[in-house]
Amino acid sequence: MLTGILLWHLSFQICEKKNHMTVKGLSRFLYRYGKGMWRKTICCKSRSCLFEQFSVGTPSKYSQPGFMYISFHHQANKSRFFVSIFFIFGIKIFISVPIYYSFLCLLMHLNWISRVLGPDHFYSFRFQAALMAPRVLNLTGSKYFSGPYGEDVIFIANDWHTALLPCYLKTMYQSRGIYMNAKVAFCIHNIAYQGRFAFSDFSLLGLPDSYKNSFEFIDGYEKPVKGRKINWMKAGILESDRVFTVSPYYAQELVSGVEKGVELDNIIRRTGITGIINGMDTQEWNPSTDKYIDVHYDITTVMNAKSLLKEALQAAVGLPVDKNIPVIGFIGRLEEQKGSDILTAAIPKFIGMNVQIIILGTGKKRFEQQIKQLEVLYPDKARGVAKFNVPLAHMIIAGADFMLIPSRFEPCGLIQLHAMRYGTIPICASTGGLVDTVKEGFTGIQMGDFNVECSKVDPADVLKIVAAVGRALAVYGTLAFREMIKNCMSQDLSWKGPAKNWELMLLSLGAVNSEPGIEGEEIAPLSKENVATP
Repeated sequence: MLTGILLWHLSFQICEKKNHMTVKGLSRFLYRYGKGMWRKTICCKSRSCLFEQFSVGTPSKYSQPGFMYISFHHQANKSRFFVSIFFIFGIKIFISVPIYYSFLCLLMHLNWISRVLGPDHFYSFRFQAALMAPRVLNLTGSKYFSGPYGEDVIFIANDWHTALLPCYLKTMYQSRGIYMNAKVAFCIHNIAYQGRFAFSDFSLLGLPDSYKNSFEFIDGYEKPVKGRKINWMKAGILESDRVFTVSPYYAQELVSGVEKGVELDNIIRRTGITGIINGMDTQEWNPSTDKYIDVHYDITTVMNAKSLLKEALQAAVGLPVDKNIPVIGFIGRLEEQKGSDILTAAIPKFIGMNVQIIILGTGKKRFEQQIKQLEVLYPDKARGVAKFNVPLAHMIIAGADFMLIPSRFEPCGLIQLHAMRYGTIPICASTGGLVDTVKEGFTGIQMGDFNVECSKVDPADVLKIVAAVGRALAVYGTLAFREMIKNCMSQDLSWKGPAKNWELMLLSLGAVNSEPGIEGEEIAPLSKENVATP
């Protein structure tokens, strides 16, 4: 029997000078996916002490450390790992590599990393650690698994950061008769980030020259170098057994042409791709229990509750309190992909309507300054909050009437799911997962697709936002409006369905003796004080 599915997740941070960036969407996907597939999934997490310090020890909730050998900088090093068993999420493996931490922390301090290894290359060694872990992992403390985890596993590699995994699986393991039954599924969460490096960097990967064709890539850009390059994502797509992405419509977009396939459309057409829509955490985002809102509600009490929550929201941000004024919210990163520049260009054209708008997000400084100016320009109509504020995000989701999502491209998106869960109607661009999850006139308002060119704002896209806002305000307060709210809230937006679809697709890979996992309900996360951390 296939003892389980190994969900490979590289949880990392990229350090660029003094600014830290986190891959949040991918982390949320893997966290929610793990909950949806609990009892079926083992989640392997590798965390870097370069950017997120934690002490290494053996708390009582952890097994004794195991050991594996990995190669790093042309040397074989013994690596320690710890196993923590969480019956709700599965099993998390924290991999500790002391020599890596000490050596690279020194290089980082001296600002030599990019000169010695090149940007991001120092992550590559961790694939070897992940591939070794399931062979030696002993789960004697788990009531769901026992004994060594074994070699009959399915690895799920996510985005370009993990794209070397299928290559190392073949060259380091299967070439030696190890992991002969293992399969790799490659999941694209955002095609825009591919891991393009100078072609000369191929020598740093420790792969045979026969893999050069899988990596070779030529584009029309001069960064990081002009001409011939390597492309990690291209190799991950070609060397994996199957390719997935996070929504059916995004899968169609990826093969539609160079523009939305970002120059990998021809490669994806060759391999094929399957889109599976994401679910959401219906425990964290639940209007019946949300700790950040004062009035709890469900589909039977939503209309009265949202009026009260709107007034609380207006008061919290300093807008005139009036439950009869439609309120539009925007929550997201302030960057071109999310269309925040298109939104700020559109606001002057619709702010004269009977409407208030509240924007919450952080991102590029010029966009943060733009939303901060909204209160100055439109003191009774608009607010922009350039902060990371979880309580306010929940208040906006619950108190707003509409959620504006003007993304140039959106592989899946979560904000529209959160909004619908709370009876807040999405007004969204017609792209990616927004098309799959928001049905025009039934659960939301579609604006049409936007120009994906991020260097400038297309006036046509501005007009699409203005027209959609006008349509939303026209339906506000009507029977159709109330029906849309109920349609939104009556959906099952949890991970239960998507997790089942993932399982069926993974089983179709034909891994030896594989069979469906144990069915389980989606479980709320453990309280923080009950979760051991290494």
